[in-house]
Amino acid sequence: MSPKSFGLRLSAGSLAAAILVAVPAGAQTRKAAQTSAPAAAWTPARTADGQPDLQGIWTNATVTPFERPAQLAGKPTITQQEVAAFEKRASENRVDRSPGSGDPGSYNQAFFDSGTTWLSTRQSSLVVEPSNGRVPLKPSAEAQRDYDLAHVADSYIYHTSWERCITRGIPAGMFPAGYNNAYQILQTPGYVVIFSEMIHEARVIPLDGRPRLPASVRQWNGDSIGHWEGNTLVVDTSNFNGKGMIATSAATGRIRSVQESEALHVVERFQRVDAETISYEVTIDDPNVFSAPWKVSMPLTKNANYIIYEYACHEGNYAMEDILRAGREKDKAAEAAK
Repeated sequence: MSPKSFGLRLSAGSLAAAILVAVPAGAQTRKAAQTSAPAAAWTPARTADGQPDLQGIWTNATVTPFERPAQLAGKPTITQQEVAAFEKRASENRVDRSPGSGDPGSYNQAFFDSGTTWLSTRQSSLVVEPSNGRVPLKPSAEAQRDYDLAHVADSYIYHTSWERCITRGIPAGMFPAGYNNAYQILQTPGYVVIFSEMIHEARVIPLDGRPRLPASVRQWNGDSIGHWEGNTLVVDTSNFNGKGMIATSAATGRIRSVQESEALHVVERFQRVDAETISYEVTIDDPNVFSAPWKVSMPLTKNANYIIYEYACHEGNYAMEDILRAGREKDKAAEAAK
């Protein structure tokens, strides 16, 4: 990832966090993916009001790709030898890059926290459905993405909601990025709160069976309603306003900047499978954007030593200002050339 991906901004507090958590975060990524199959003999603790206890600070950094790469086509899982080779390659690519020859460079590696290990399930991608590990993106959605990316210097409206410091989105905010991959889960009677480190967002999810908002009420992150199915928290979200994007981090590859529609429907499942692991699954359905529903599966790993600092997005968002300023300079040059 680089400043060209428009997804990298660190406030002073976030920079300090990157340094302070470098060792703990590295340690936790060695556990970054326990199997998603629940341990039959393990029973989760309960909160005071009887909910399965999901509380704590959880992280999801990993080098496992979002979609299955071409060289792994037809392989839903890979061998341990292949895992070792991919991890070695990722380590070798983790080098500082200085500016030069038109390349603005990037942050020093000390400020990244994108994980060091493959998921222990050895799944070949975070996308697990369809079986090819690829998001079933419609050509029209790809064309819109390409148009938006080609016009980022024209207006802020072509940038993702993350770049605009509005929100990383749902489910985009749960997908691993280059840094700040932490989530704090809090539970109170009738509610679950998921606080994301990136853009310091708090999702307040009611569990009281209330009706969904009217269809006329649309929000950036939709309307989330939760309920328990045994020990699994199920969060059903709809009523999106269609202004967001399904993925906002460069770590999601070709899916980054794909526009959502108001038809988006997201179902997330959180199940604590052992003391250190929550199995997270999300199914995404948007018939205006995808030819079929698709699913992402990955673990969230507990890290009691992780410190979440404020992510001061607007204060550090120099990229947006500079990109748009460059666009206006090009406009002036084109007008002068007439």
